[in-house]
Amino acid sequence: MRKAKNIFANIDTASVFLYILLISFGWLNIYASQYNDDTNFVIDFSSRYGKQLFFICFSLLIAFLILIIDWKFFYSLSYIFYGIIVTSLILLLIIGGVTSGATSWFEIGNFKFQPSEFAKFATALALAKYFNMQHIKNKKFQTKFISYLIIIIPFLLIILQNDTGTALVYSSFILVLYREGLSANILIFFLIIGILFILTLLIDKIILSIIFTVLTIAIVFFLRKNKKDIIMILLGWILSLFFIFSVNYIFNNVLPPHQSKRINVLLGKDFDPYGAGYNLIQSKIAIGSGGFSGKGFLNGTQTRFDFVPEQSTDFIFCTIGEEWGFIGSFLFIMTFMGLVIRLIFLSERQRSNFSRIYGYSVACILFAHFVINLGMTIGLIPVIGIPLPFVSYGGSSLLGFTILLFIFLNLDSYRLQILR
Repeated sequence: MRKAKNIFANIDTASVFLYILLISFGWLNIYASQYNDDTNFVIDFSSRYGKQLFFICFSLLIAFLILIIDWKFFYSLSYIFYGIIVTSLILLLIIGGVTSGATSWFEIGNFKFQPSEFAKFATALALAKYFNMQHIKNKKFQTKFISYLIIIIPFLLIILQNDTGTALVYSSFILVLYREGLSANILIFFLIIGILFILTLLIDKIILSIIFTVLTIAIVFFLRKNKKDIIMILLGWILSLFFIFSVNYIFNNVLPPHQSKRINVLLGKDFDPYGAGYNLIQSKIAIGSGGFSGKGFLNGTQTRFDFVPEQSTDFIFCTIGEEWGFIGSFLFIMTFMGLVIRLIFLSERQRSNFSRIYGYSVACILFAHFVINLGMTIGLIPVIGIPLPFVSYGGSSLLGFTILLFIFLNLDSYRLQILR
């Protein structure tokens, strides 16, 4: 525990200021999304904006407690936090409640708790501690395998809950590993997989297989003197063909039906304005109607008349776009990206691997959430249900992101003392 006079001595005030700015702006937009002519500006704890105010106050209390705790507490309990969260994710599959098709919640009366929101900081702590161990060598196969395993275990458990959006965020840890020396080939591999998945849905698999075969023959011809590269290219060609012919099975049997439908709508293969495509259509209308300067606070018609479902949660950016317009949206994006860039700067100045890796994990997780959520609301990414950090309604979400951020601010405040 810190001495009282030193509690805020080394805390990064810029990050705290941006955090408070984001949660305050988020609350205003949650209030706007719930507003109607009968609403009085009175705190009503039965409403979402009233509950969110309680969540904000509770999160600020937790943030304060995190800042006054010694950094060694988080380091020494990293694996324990990870074990508790993994156990919780397993229990969810057995006794968890189902909400919107996902088994992501523990339900106790009116209280709901979503462990996957807390799995992010636990995974980040476990990964950072593992890499911080002095005997670890980043290029060893064992190191890579265990680091992947730390990420993959919660990822698979969340996938089994039908919460694809949250699981997708775990791909951001690849960027953290890249910063720590992972080969760029793995990034290229995942990029090719993503492109191949989309092409397989748009182009007949036989035609796509012929195209890949011709490209492989051409590449082999130009690299015919390098036998090692040829072997790798041929192996990649075989794996690509296997992937091409397995995509349809994954798309039709592994992904939940509503997500498959949304992907088809996004790719233009299906048109369902009153079903899977409704959210996206109304979202675009709301954002586009805001124009350059917006309709003004509490004046959004799409927002006030509930045209966009889940507008206080996953589609909160619609409220920002409609009522605050391009100017407000741009300032919000700059504020959020300012926090991400600030976290990267703080990560780079850390003297320990543990603090640096955890800091990059925080920045990458927030950035992934931000990109996926905004891409979802403007039609660049399928609607998969993922909150906008610090802005969307939700107690588990806000508390999870607050813990994620303030653990790093705690570590940063001790950066001159943490030497390993």
